[in-house]
Amino acid sequence: MSDATDYELSMMLRALVMESNRFLEIFSAAHELHPTDMTALNLIMTAPMTPGTLAKALNLSASATTSVLDRLEKAGHVVRDRDPGDRRRVELRVLDTATELAATFFQPLARGYASAWGRMSAEERQVVARFLASTIEATARVREQVS
Repeated sequence: MSDATDYELSMMLRALVMESNRFLEIFSAAHELHPTDMTALNLIMTAPMTPGTLAKALNLSASATTSVLDRLEKAGHVVRDRDPGDRRRVELRVLDTATELAATFFQPLARGYASAWGRMSAEERQVVARFLASTIEATARVREQVS
């Protein structure tokens, strides 16, 4: 492959995001999750948080975040746990059944990635890792500027 231009890299990244979104849409539809619910579930799986932290991450009002959490709780994906040291504080936790469900669905994708990446040398994988890290950082930085 010849040297990719910035535009070509941008278009490939865009295509990856679109394919990832399509994949997530299949999971969301199969489990009757709104796209915002799916994003919330992913955020809660990634790091411990409170409803307020989730609201900020989703850029939603407190009442809209409560609706998201009510749907996720009703579906059996998330629980709200009270902090034993401060009963006013609520921590969000993804249930093991939701984690297992996601793992089952996403394992074929993980295997596909591993197969594709297995054809790369360690040095190539390091370049890809640097590319992804810097692209994620740039996206977050620009997102903060426009929000």
